[in-house]
Amino acid sequence: MKFEGKNAEKERKEILDRELRHIDIEKFNAVPLIEEFENAAFQARNLATAAKIYEKMLADKDCSVILCLAGSLFSAGLKKIVYDLVKHNMVDAIVSTGAIIVDQDFFEALGFKHYVGTPLTDDEMLRKHSIDRIYDTYINEEELRICDETIAKIADELKPKPYSSREFIIEIGKFLDKFKQQYPAAENSVVLECYKKGVPIFVPAFSDCSAGFGLIEHQFKRKNNEKVSIDSAKDFLELTKIKLDANETGLVMIGGGVPKNFAQDMTVAAEILSEFVHKEVKMHKYAIQITVADERDGGLSGSTLKEALSWGKVDDKYTQMVYCEATIAFPLLASYVYHKGAWKNRKAKNYNKFLSEVNF
Repeated sequence: MKFEGKNAEKERKEILDRELRHIDIEKFNAVPLIEEFENAAFQARNLATAAKIYEKMLADKDCSVILCLAGSLFSAGLKKIVYDLVKHNMVDAIVSTGAIIVDQDFFEALGFKHYVGTPLTDDEMLRKHSIDRIYDTYINEEELRICDETIAKIADELKPKPYSSREFIIEIGKFLDKFKQQYPAAENSVVLECYKKGVPIFVPAFSDCSAGFGLIEHQFKRKNNEKVSIDSAKDFLELTKIKLDANETGLVMIGGGVPKNFAQDMTVAAEILSEFVHKEVKMHKYAIQITVADERDGGLSGSTLKEALSWGKVDDKYTQMVYCEATIAFPLLASYVYHKGAWKNRKAKNYNKFLSEVNF
């Protein structure tokens, strides 16, 4: 049952009265704090080590940096951090969950907002007001449906064929670029900035988000085989081609899950393909992860980078696990590398252009 009428609309507006704001790493310099952490212990020292490893990645001219994102990060205020990392050439490719890219970034690019809420609420009341809760953040379900439908419209306009998630997200970027006057909030979109810079975004589980709702609507309306689909194997091949091209690679992982595994596996995939391209493949030279997951249950999100060495995925020389919640650790990490300035000597790699041209 859904509340209707003027009173219901008034109550909904009262609930959604405080917009969430994104953290701006340009406004604060975490370098002194991180340098203090270096001489402390526990996760403070681990975060300082991770920050210095990220700085090494950016200073290494041969290194391509892959950012992995999992969890409800942009709805928690971390979108501008990723936007700035892309803008300033601190990221060369992104592997993410679909919710971050579509339900959160594209959603906000359409002009919608996330709102400050509380976990101590009546969820039945929220349901009746069509308000979804992400722990202590609210989102308007009716606006999210518009996001779903817009994805369906984008798919309807494309040539019917299989696309990698990267290729489809490029089309989302094209849409935002074409209609940016209609959607001025798109100016701060990670998807749009990646489209402009040629930074590929891979979403291995693309249907597990608003994109999935939009795509099933698109496919349901197409009764024949003339429909858009997502080819996850093509995603893996494209990401592996980046590894085959790059001399060295480094991972910056926020959370775990599918993005972490997908990005780590590209070294194994590249090794399998190396006999066809006659090129030596190296493990990831650098890797850092911010997570709250535990390794004791054998789950991937908490598995250590040391363990990844046994699989031939990550060299263990420059690695660091940081056991901390992302909204605390990620802004400090990003502020440190931003204000240290190693990125100023980097150039955009434009892997989207590379993937459109590469023949191997």
